[in-house]
Amino acid sequence: MDAFLGLRPGDAVERVAATLGCSPASPQVARYLDQHDNLGHLRENFLVPKVSDLPPSDLAVADGGADCIYLSGNSLGLQPRKARSYLEEELDNWARKGVHSHTEGARPWAWAENTIEGLMADVVGAKTEEVALMNGLTVNLHLLMLSFYRPTSTRHKILLEDKAFPSDHYAVESQIRLRGLDPQLSMLLLAPRPGEDTLRTEDILEVIQKEGDSIAVVMFSGVQYYTGQLFDMHAITEAGHKQGCFVGFDCAHAAGNVELKLHDWGVDFACWCSYKYLNSGAGGIAGAFVHEKHKDTIKPTLLGWWGHDLKTRFQMTNMLDLQPGVSGFRLSNQPILLVCSLQASLEVFKTTSMQALRRKSLLLTGYLEHLIQHFYTEDPSQPGRPHVLIITPSDPQQRGCQLSLSFSVPIRRVYEELQRRGVVCDMREPSVLRVAPVPLYNSFRDVHRFVEVLGEALATSS
Repeated sequence: MDAFLGLRPGDAVERVAATLGCSPASPQVARYLDQHDNLGHLRENFLVPKVSDLPPSDLAVADGGADCIYLSGNSLGLQPRKARSYLEEELDNWARKGVHSHTEGARPWAWAENTIEGLMADVVGAKTEEVALMNGLTVNLHLLMLSFYRPTSTRHKILLEDKAFPSDHYAVESQIRLRGLDPQLSMLLLAPRPGEDTLRTEDILEVIQKEGDSIAVVMFSGVQYYTGQLFDMHAITEAGHKQGCFVGFDCAHAAGNVELKLHDWGVDFACWCSYKYLNSGAGGIAGAFVHEKHKDTIKPTLLGWWGHDLKTRFQMTNMLDLQPGVSGFRLSNQPILLVCSLQASLEVFKTTSMQALRRKSLLLTGYLEHLIQHFYTEDPSQPGRPHVLIITPSDPQQRGCQLSLSFSVPIRRVYEELQRRGVVCDMREPSVLRVAPVPLYNSFRDVHRFVEVLGEALATSS
């Protein structure tokens, strides 16, 4: 892969094809890229479902014994192989040791989450003490907003994207109402320009500069769930701080997907789930970040005993010795079984780096884009031919590994035909498929197979 550093992904694909003397769309290109993928072995750490095990698959049109084409890591990551054994270890500890497992064993329950927060911090570009593993994403967002959203009569607005993930929208709206304010006046929603699908960075920065005196919190996603747009988190943070705003991010679609530098960028707070690109299983334990600059100034509004310093937590004096920073936001002991599955995934991340994964991701996603454009770009000379528009930014630096494909034909039929053929991706009405080739476990062959099957699905559904 290092030979392609500095090249745009499409140019890299063209160079490989020229070297092999074949079309860029040839499966030879995928085989070559897989052979030279120094991260390809990471796939072995995950369980890939077989086509025959997928409920919608049709063995009349797909090989049931083959691995499915799993491109839905943006919704639910694959199961790490070690997850089952780690879970069984703790079930066995529970059965044999009972309450003693709180303080004994390789993963003492009373502080198990603390032992993997360093691994999590590496993934999101933070210091260990700036990260807490706890609760679910929206619970963490509410806890953080209770402390960081401090509206006044003049500075009371929260800026977020117009089509934020629904849970974020609801959380922000309810936080505004909780303060006795009107979301119609205090919720500042930013939409793309007419005729465009994604927000321009300059438009975001312009709104922050123009409205900054009235904005209390800038709260964006790191990667937009629908379009796959990667926001310039560093620039947004700087712009917000210049106007005296707190800046936070929902990194649900960014953590484990793109390279984050939450500490270096000076982000005030962030939260994320762990079941998408972090592969912890549905409803897995979530993460929260508070920059160390706030450890003595921003306090949790709601308190629980897990925010008490561990050294004296079990003395039960009811005299709170609050941990500084994000650790003080903890409320209750964490579910050990959820810690286990996340540990299994983070240990895989530890064997590589987000920089290396990002390098592969740029090429892998660029390869998908190249093939889609090769086969399914609108052709004016064939007006009835189905075609696909990629609404995700074409600039590789403005996206993660997800491409959102907008179809010229009814999407549900296409999606159903893909499912019949062992493809796992995500449909969003009215016309978008979200396709995410994840560098941890997806191959270039997966991408090529997907594009081949997409052709069959389009032909069948049209």
